[in-house]
Amino acid sequence: MTHFNGTHKIDPLFGKRVVVLGFARQGKALARWLPTVGAKAIISDTRTAEVLGAEMAPFSESEIQFVLGGHPLTLLDQADVLCISGGVALDLPIVQEAQARGIPLTNDAQLFLERCPAPVIGITGSAGKTTTTSLTGAIMRQAGYTTHVGGNIGDVLLDVLPEIQPSDRVVMELSSFQLEIMTTSPHIATVLNITPNHLDRHGTMEAYTLAKAQIILHQAARDIAILCADDAGSRGLAEAVPGELAWFSAATMQADGAFMAGQRLLVSGLASSNREPRVVCDRSDIPLLGDHNVLNTLAACTLTGCAGVEPEAMAAAIRSFKAVAHRLESVRLLNGVTYVNDSIATAPERVQAALRSFSEPLVLLLGGKDKNLPWEEMLKLALRQSRHIITFGHAGPMIAEVLGKLGADPASFTTVATLEAAVTRAAQVAQAGDVVLLSPGGTSYDAYKDFEQRGEHFRALVMGL
Repeated sequence: MTHFNGTHKIDPLFGKRVVVLGFARQGKALARWLPTVGAKAIISDTRTAEVLGAEMAPFSESEIQFVLGGHPLTLLDQADVLCISGGVALDLPIVQEAQARGIPLTNDAQLFLERCPAPVIGITGSAGKTTTTSLTGAIMRQAGYTTHVGGNIGDVLLDVLPEIQPSDRVVMELSSFQLEIMTTSPHIATVLNITPNHLDRHGTMEAYTLAKAQIILHQAARDIAILCADDAGSRGLAEAVPGELAWFSAATMQADGAFMAGQRLLVSGLASSNREPRVVCDRSDIPLLGDHNVLNTLAACTLTGCAGVEPEAMAAAIRSFKAVAHRLESVRLLNGVTYVNDSIATAPERVQAALRSFSEPLVLLLGGKDKNLPWEEMLKLALRQSRHIITFGHAGPMIAEVLGKLGADPASFTTVATLEAAVTRAAQVAQAGDVVLLSPGGTSYDAYKDFEQRGEHFRALVMGL
């Protein structure tokens, strides 16, 4: 076991007592990493040892202390630092008490950024984070860089920190849950868009926007922020950018950034000494469905262009890129009906983007757990585009009620209890040429561990038809 980080200096956490709230993906990574820098890890989770079971087995011979079944305030009596997993709310009594006592708060993303020896490209937004992160990583690899992709997706990057070299590149997806306590920003960072999301956690759009803004607010003068000229929420952060600013847009030309000119994707300025716009590819070369994925592709080109990548590498990666699972993922063509998995759509705004990706008649599956978000505008669009709407899960009756208030024909929608019943009903009403689209608009937490598990269940149900 080493107590040295990549710069061969004793880590600032050496000998410190670090309390970690939450023993899920991020908490487990912290439990693995903290002992390697000589920190004393104390893991606290609301679940009991009986519930966690085998999840604790890999740590049975470590010196990690577990305090399970709750987060007692006595944990703070022996805490130098409080580490918060993304799913842990900041209004918990133990978090508020830690702040009152002046105990520093941090998380896995902050700890990684403070120690990473390689340049980091950071990506956040209400929608499109994972697709943009994955495509940006693909472009960086196409350009010849050893590239590490993770954060809110894939690897918890602390796990690979010892492997990262200064010549490598890191592409990091960051959620508002991670960002809201962070005081470090990546060298190159983008806020793709800001639309209503996670208001059940953040309370107000102002608080949610401030959380997203942390990805750029702590940049230095030499760092680069990238904003979307087509999105009011992202565009509104321009005056807060501390360093350089680049843009992406499908509607207007940009002096520094990426944009559409007719059906061609161009990059201009960025890290090149050549300020003239250069063609990357045609829109038809983008294999992803929807206008929102054109914007995601433009964002990836701006990010990688700012990192010095040439258009040829961007184009090669774009043409070979495959849709990320659970994001407008075609599952099956059966009896002339296409089944599409967009389980990632956990907010009505994301459903709107999905709806605009299709010209075919839709059988739309909506439901899950609501996040106290507005549904009316999306449902008006859904009624225009859908042959039938099926609502399911915890939010199903609420969505049906809104449809009724909008004057929808009662025969145009069905409410069922479960996703399984929704798929069965969809197969009954869909006609050849239709698209059955799972784009729920709600989270999965009423019935599933996460949106991936919901999407995988949808796949299995469709393959079983």
